[in-house]
Amino acid sequence: MSRRLRILATVVVTGLASAYLVWKIDISETAQVLADAKPWYFAAAVAIMVVTIFPMAWRWQLLLAAKGVHDGLHWLSRAYFVSYLAGQVLPTSVGGDAVRIYETAKRHPGQPGLIAGTVLLERALGGVATLMLAAVGFVLAIGRYDVGTYLWLEGIFIVGTIFLAVLFFARSARPLLRRIEPLLQRLWIGKPLRALYEGIHTYRENTGLMLAVLTLTLGVQAVRIMAIWCTGKAVGVELSPRPYYVMGPLLFLVMLVPFTLNGFAVREAFFISFLGNLGVAADPAFATGFLFFLVALAMSVPGAVYLGWESLRGPLGRPRVRHG
Repeated sequence: MSRRLRILATVVVTGLASAYLVWKIDISETAQVLADAKPWYFAAAVAIMVVTIFPMAWRWQLLLAAKGVHDGLHWLSRAYFVSYLAGQVLPTSVGGDAVRIYETAKRHPGQPGLIAGTVLLERALGGVATLMLAAVGFVLAIGRYDVGTYLWLEGIFIVGTIFLAVLFFARSARPLLRRIEPLLQRLWIGKPLRALYEGIHTYRENTGLMLAVLTLTLGVQAVRIMAIWCTGKAVGVELSPRPYYVMGPLLFLVMLVPFTLNGFAVREAFFISFLGNLGVAADPAFATGFLFFLVALAMSVPGAVYLGWESLRGPLGRPRVRHG
């Protein structure tokens, strides 16, 4: 996509979402809701999101190590925090992932495809785990909450995830990929996509590791969805955690929309739409989404500290990086 078209898409998507927000909320009422927010629930949401960075970094370390790329947990955690900082000014979490890949690839010359593959694999596993949680939340929500429209969207996401899993891991998909490879080469994306595919496909031989990493991801996502619930409780949204296990996967999908900076306006519009179906007024629903944005902003602080420290004292002491 050209730069001009991306800018136009950003303006259109952000403008439509902002117009929806202005139509739905009373700014003075929303400001009052935010002013009355309970700080302890907000602090709990920040703590949940920050603490879960470390098992995520460990998950990434395991995936890298399985293919002979070894790096320290400290630096990988630092890469995650810096990616959250980058996500404040780049298009949503996709921009943060790009920074994480770029920085890590510089530390491991000759391994960009593998490193990009592990990051994409993390995303895929995160999607599978959150959809598993959504299925549990859906069962618990039957007869209690009206979120049917969103469940259709989750169904589409599930089908897409299964399709990508077959595409990347099934040997039977290789003839199809060979047929479209000339087209990808003409579009100048064949080489990077091939490196990415090979980086992910090799994990089909690591079944035990994949199951262990999926289990770890499932636990992390289950805890992280509680952070969304905490932001709702902070502004007086009296819902149980159950509907958030339906909402969470869709929110994570919304945050991947690559046409806004850090999901601005789109995230809040999603909160108003979803929570509105559950009887939550627009002002506290918007406040919930805005507080979740502040949680993401708070998560970028360690990344800023790392970069500030490195600008004054030099890069983190580079550990011995081993391949093989």
